[in-house]
Amino acid sequence: MTPTPATAAVRVRRAELSDLDDLVALEDATFDSDRLSRAQYRRHLDSDSALVLVASANHRRFLGTAVVFFRKGTQVARLYSIASKPEARGKGVGSALIEAAEDAARARHCHALRLEVRTDNDNAIRLYQRLGYREIGRYERYYQDGMAALRFERMLVGT
Repeated sequence: MTPTPATAAVRVRRAELSDLDDLVALEDATFDSDRLSRAQYRRHLDSDSALVLVASANHRRFLGTAVVFFRKGTQVARLYSIASKPEARGKGVGSALIEAAEDAARARHCHALRLEVRTDNDNAIRLYQRLGYREIGRYERYYQDGMAALRFERMLVGT
């Protein structure tokens, strides 16, 4: 497999039904537990309270995905899941997906974006901190395997 060049332009768009196989394959390859199922992805693709984003390069290469949830009655969006292919890591895919998630949250008049991350996911934690997220909590035994989670938040008002 040819690595994605660091200079490849990362494009982010709303996922479509035709992306379903790629979404499920990346989910299964990335996460050992706490996975979204094909049925869940399918439901989220048509949901008003969820947004599934896809990152690609050169208009074709599927590089990553993010799932954002919006709840009625709150001005806080939640970055529920983010994943990128191994060959795309460190090349701006995660940053592009997070930026698109933040833009979508602002468009829905959300004041903040929150997320949870495994305490052992050092690369993701560094990315969130670099992008201006601050730690606001910790949940013990949050994931199916018993791993704790850190909760992060970034205020979107004025940014």
